[in-house]
Amino acid sequence: MNRAFRHAICGALAGLAACASLAAGASAQPADPVAAFYAGKSIRIVIGYSPGGGYDLYARMLARHMGKHLPGNPNIVAENMPGAGSLRAANFLYGAAPKDGTMFGTFGRGIVMEPLLQRSGGAKFEATKFTWIGSISDEVSVCAFWHATGIRTWQDLKSSPKPVTVGATGSGSDTDVYAIMIRNLLRAPLKLVSGYPGGADINLAVQRGEVDGRCGWSWSSLLAREKPLYDDKRIHVVIQISLKKHDDLPDVPRVVDLTDSPSDLAAIRLIVSRESMARPFAAPPGIPPERVAALRRAFDLTMKDPEFIAEARRQSVEVRPLSGAEVDALVKEVYASSPEVVKLAIEATKITP
Repeated sequence: MNRAFRHAICGALAGLAACASLAAGASAQPADPVAAFYAGKSIRIVIGYSPGGGYDLYARMLARHMGKHLPGNPNIVAENMPGAGSLRAANFLYGAAPKDGTMFGTFGRGIVMEPLLQRSGGAKFEATKFTWIGSISDEVSVCAFWHATGIRTWQDLKSSPKPVTVGATGSGSDTDVYAIMIRNLLRAPLKLVSGYPGGADINLAVQRGEVDGRCGWSWSSLLAREKPLYDDKRIHVVIQISLKKHDDLPDVPRVVDLTDSPSDLAAIRLIVSRESMARPFAAPPGIPPERVAALRRAFDLTMKDPEFIAEARRQSVEVRPLSGAEVDALVKEVYASSPEVVKLAIEATKITP
């Protein structure tokens, strides 16, 4: 065998050895740890209300689309956990849910405010420590009343000679807090009937004549679930509970338009700021950072997913998302409010006879 041939063989063998070494090194590289964790698993989305309401609708839509945007493509299952105006779900997520990224949920945006407003001794969480995943929409809420009551405008409500009953789901919910705020600050003769497990249950109570109406009714939910009632003038919207006016309701006054008192206005603005994170999703504190990043990224990608957006249009629900970081910043900003404004808001939401 001549020298040149031996060199060629040796070179080829050396190349093969090098390739084998590279291949072995490549196969030894660790897989994506987030994908490895989620592969074959199921994620649970806890919903703090009964089936049929707006929170339930949004959560189930998210569950149908978000899994494909998570590494490992886990299955996502939504389940209802109603109780105490969704406080039960919030407490569960904060204190008892697994802190590994396999569970998150949604609860009333107002529940976040409960410790700040000193309204519920049942809150067992620190709002600023939740792992915020994002919010599907900001929101405008309304007060609406059944046609048989004769209440068609704010003036009709304000001048009612008898108490006007409104349904509510429990302490901390919009249906509870907003009605109390409007009664305390704007002197509307509202009487709260609390304890309904969800918004859909209140809507049925309105139609059955058990209560006269509902305050803290998300406009997007009304359009998605009860638009025929509005179109047929069986319900009348008399107030927008929001900091900005919705294009659909140009002639309906905002709650911030109904007072000239600077102190009352400051309290209203703090209380109503929750509308900016209308459909929040939160996970327990203490989740590994790489899984938090993956959940937030998957949420953000879902909000741009053409199939998700198409379903939202079919369901007539609004998608104006906030990222998890934006919700986190908003919660921290609210909790940094001045003691003077917080005190005003506490007084505005006190339950009075």
